[in-house]
Amino acid sequence: MTRLVRIALAGLLVLWTAGSAAAGPAADHVHESIDAVLKILADPDLKTSPKTVERRRAIRTVANELFDFAELSRRSLATHWAARTPAERQEFIALFTDLLEKSYITTIEEYTGEPILYVGETTDGNLSLVKTRIVTRQGTKIPVDYRLFQQVEGWRAFDVRIEGISLVANYRAQFNTIIARSGYPDLVSRLKAKRDVRSGGREDRPGERDRARPRRSANESDAVAMP
Repeated sequence: MTRLVRIALAGLLVLWTAGSAAAGPAADHVHESIDAVLKILADPDLKTSPKTVERRRAIRTVANELFDFAELSRRSLATHWAARTPAERQEFIALFTDLLEKSYITTIEEYTGEPILYVGETTDGNLSLVKTRIVTRQGTKIPVDYRLFQQVEGWRAFDVRIEGISLVANYRAQFNTIIARSGYPDLVSRLKAKRDVRSGGREDRPGERDRARPRRSANESDAVAMP
């Protein structure tokens, strides 16, 4: 994924412009989640190095309220999901969630102020499409659409589309290729390797992960590396 995809995943700074159509409950949920993240980022007590882990855990909590990572996992694994045992499914959800959550947190920490405009919402029963536009420094507007569905506890996002390209479809294509080439166990090994590279194989401790991880380039992928 490009940096724009990571920004979309984070769902940062939707600007509710005057004169736009009234936001519905799904868009309200996205907005409220963003506000919660911005409050965490603005909290001076969480900006110091000893508070880094606490801040990231708080952001991770918000991410889990915005996104349904289990549904993202199921849709990304697609036809290979049915063949998995309950234990394998739980393992895959945990690994894929870790990959997406850490991408979410890193995106927020690298954010440089690109505005995102709210342009509309379409709801059909328990499904909703929230449309936004990322405004680049050159003034180009990049379409970013969030797909959500309503659960008992409220609206949750299960996909993001960038210029018509689905985040879920992006991962699904990579996962299909890996499984076809070398089997499902190899996919799990790759996800574990991504997890261990990001965390050093241990729970984050203040400053350690930042020192160990080189800063990513603008076009670096968060996806599972292909040979």
